[in-house]
Amino acid sequence: MSVRSFFDSNILVYTDDDDAPDKKGRALELYAECRSAGTGVVSTQVLQESFVATTRRLGVDAALARRKTELFGRLQLVPIRLEDIVAAIDLHRIHALSFWDALIVRAASASGCRQLYSEGMQTGWRLDGLEIVNPFA
Repeated sequence: MSVRSFFDSNILVYTDDDDAPDKKGRALELYAECRSAGTGVVSTQVLQESFVATTRRLGVDAALARRKTELFGRLQLVPIRLEDIVAAIDLHRIHALSFWDALIVRAASASGCRQLYSEGMQTGWRLDGLEIVNPFA
């Protein structure tokens, strides 16, 4: 993993999803590879979304989800700034992305990532040198 890669929240959520063991294994493997290589990137938005999804949807205890948030935050952490929000609004308008997906794309692109790992966005889509990759495909 020599390519800077951004994690969408759905990939992080799978690290706790016992109902999808293959995806859980792949998500854990991908996180470990990127963490070891120093190429993994997340945003503050992604950490928030993954915490909410794991506690609400998967029923993970909040204390455990908090600890996982700390671990995921050891990847390069990109804070969301006003200019990111405004740029995401433009991406939303131009490319018909949901605002939240546009904010993730913006954070990934602005932080110099070449890949965005996501199950929910269109695989193979490219924007400003960033490629959407579904690691489960």
